[in-house]
Amino acid sequence: MVKILVCEDDRALNGLVSGYLRDNGYEVVSCFNGEDGLDEAGKTTFDLIISDIMMPRLDGFGLAEGIRLTDKTTPIIFMSAKDDKPSKMYGYRIGIDDYITKPFDIDELVMKVNAILRRAKIESQKEITIGNFTMNIEERTAICDGDEIALTVREFDILFKLLSYPKKTFTRSKLMEEFWDYDSSATSRTVDVYMAKLRDKTSGCDGFEIATVHGLGYKVVLK
Repeated sequence: MVKILVCEDDRALNGLVSGYLRDNGYEVVSCFNGEDGLDEAGKTTFDLIISDIMMPRLDGFGLAEGIRLTDKTTPIIFMSAKDDKPSKMYGYRIGIDDYITKPFDIDELVMKVNAILRRAKIESQKEITIGNFTMNIEERTAICDGDEIALTVREFDILFKLLSYPKKTFTRSKLMEEFWDYDSSATSRTVDVYMAKLRDKTSGCDGFEIATVHGLGYKVVLK
C-alpha cells in the first residue's frame, strides 16, 4: 500500500487531509511539527510527503531540506497559506514537487497526490521505447534507429518528461518552472528554441512527434 506522511500543525486540517487520503486507499502517518516529520521520514520509507510550511520546532523548509540531504526522489508537496512568490521559489529550489495554497479544495489535493504518484512511478522506469527510438535514463542515452542522438542534459530531461506523458500538454511556464531556475534569464522564447532543436534532432524517429498546442505549450503525439 502507498504510504504518505502528512505534516501539519493544525490538527483539524491534519485530520481532514489524513482521513480523506485514507478513504482513498492510502496509508497515512500524521505529524504535527517538522521535527517529528523529519524523524518519521528518517526511519520509514514513504511514497509521498505532504507538509505545511509554518510549523513549530521545524518549519516545512527545514523539513524538506533535511529530507533532501539523503533522499532526492520522494515527492514532496507543500500546502501553505504563504502565497508569495519567494516562498514558492525557495520551495522548488530546495526540491519540492508541488505547492498548493490554503484554503484549497480537498479533492484538488487528492488529484495532485494521484498525479504526482503516477509521475513518480513513471519516472522510476529506466527506459522508454517508442517505435525506433529508445531513451535510457541511467545510461543517459537516446538511440534512434541504431544511432545515438547527441542531447544536452536539459534537452534529455525535457524529452524524457514529454515521452513519459504522451498526449499530456506541458505549458511553457510549467516547463520553465521545472527545467530552468526561477531567477534565470529564460523566457517562453527559450522554451520554443529548445523545442525546435528537439524536433530537429528527433526528426528521424518514427513513433512520435513533438506537437505545438497553440497558446499553451507542447506535447508528444504518438504516431
